[in-house]
Amino acid sequence: MKQTELDLTPFYKFASEHAAVGLHAVDLKGKTILYNKKMKAIEGFDFEELVDRSLLEMFRFGQEESTLLKVLQHGSPVLNAKQTYWNHKGQEITTINDTYPVYEGGQLIGAIELARDVTTLEKAVYQPLKKYDEPITFSSITAVSPSMKKVIATAEKAALAKLPVLLVGESGTGKELIAEAIHRAQNNASEEMSVLFSHSTTSEAITQLSEELRGKSVGTVYCERIDMLSMPLQSKLLEMVEEHSGSDIYFIASVGEDPVELISENKLMKELYYFFSAMAIPIQPIRRRKEDIKPFIEDYFSRHRMKFGSMVKWMDDVVENMLLTYDWPGNLKELELLLDEITSMLTTEETIGVDLLPYHFKLKTEKAGTVKPEDFIVHSNKGMLPLEEYLFEAEIYYLQKAMDLHNGNVTKAAAALGMSRQNLQYRLRKIKKNEAQT
Repeated sequence: MKQTELDLTPFYKFASEHAAVGLHAVDLKGKTILYNKKMKAIEGFDFEELVDRSLLEMFRFGQEESTLLKVLQHGSPVLNAKQTYWNHKGQEITTINDTYPVYEGGQLIGAIELARDVTTLEKAVYQPLKKYDEPITFSSITAVSPSMKKVIATAEKAALAKLPVLLVGESGTGKELIAEAIHRAQNNASEEMSVLFSHSTTSEAITQLSEELRGKSVGTVYCERIDMLSMPLQSKLLEMVEEHSGSDIYFIASVGEDPVELISENKLMKELYYFFSAMAIPIQPIRRRKEDIKPFIEDYFSRHRMKFGSMVKWMDDVVENMLLTYDWPGNLKELELLLDEITSMLTTEETIGVDLLPYHFKLKTEKAGTVKPEDFIVHSNKGMLPLEEYLFEAEIYYLQKAMDLHNGNVTKAAAALGMSRQNLQYRLRKIKKNEAQT
């Protein structure tokens, strides 16, 4: 008698939910069909929040597109790829991904991603200005806008009064810089600032930090994005800060949105807010204080010349206008990443021209009307482009513009271009394939 074949479904489900890596699978339409607990811990969503929405609606990607969507487009795996992106709550996430196409009967049916969270490591290794090996003080923060001058003045008062501080601002606005500047203004500046990162904070981590603080007479603790912690962890954090509030331990915290709204949405404990709200300091996004962009770039170029012996001094009028017009959803962090990418291409240039800008940034700024296609299609360091290459670049530009105008809807973009949906999809895949090979 033939033995009944064992149903492995419960084992697969158990393995998926208890895996040490994040698992996210989508079908051909990009619809989420698998999303495990580890992925929820990394990205901050429940499966139900994603199931009826597209990836591009819930996440914002920077220079690289979604690795899941890339695999769906090409049908080949993308391995060991680092990806930094933001969820729709403004939380920055960095993962190392192995992403595979899934086939059934020789037909592509979707893609699955195995993600390892390195957000905390990235934050520990990469902080704006820390690459220059110098402490961050109020005087080292380049800012000329009235709002940032007010932030610095208020932060200096908070440091002098030794009051708990709550920094309020979007991801990338420089909250960690203000936190360190406050710390450096203290008498305990020789001590390293302890940081609780929201991605890696656990009950055990809070307990361990509390024990370490008992052995210290002075110190500064920065609790990053407390609004991203679960309510039990916020309660645990509140116990810890209240226990040490009578000591010389200085506490700073940050949130990404209006704390009153966070409390009303049950994302922030009222009592934890009250502890830090003795001095709440809002930090405006860079799109509301664009006068700080040029000083930031000048400082970046100055440091680059000193560190690498480069000759870069400024940028031409077209590039300057592009950078000042762009809204910078990733704030100063996004600007610095762009400058990193631009300067990595420098040789003996003193002026940054459009030809040195990454293609992805040109497309984004074109939507704002700050650059015309001929500015970055016709000209190159070698003069005129060959006709075939020019026509291909023009096609890329025009198709991308149509897709942008119709919010990525292929059907609507195809209708506007007077072609079939299948023809447009073929052309887009051809462009993607060419980009992957260059």
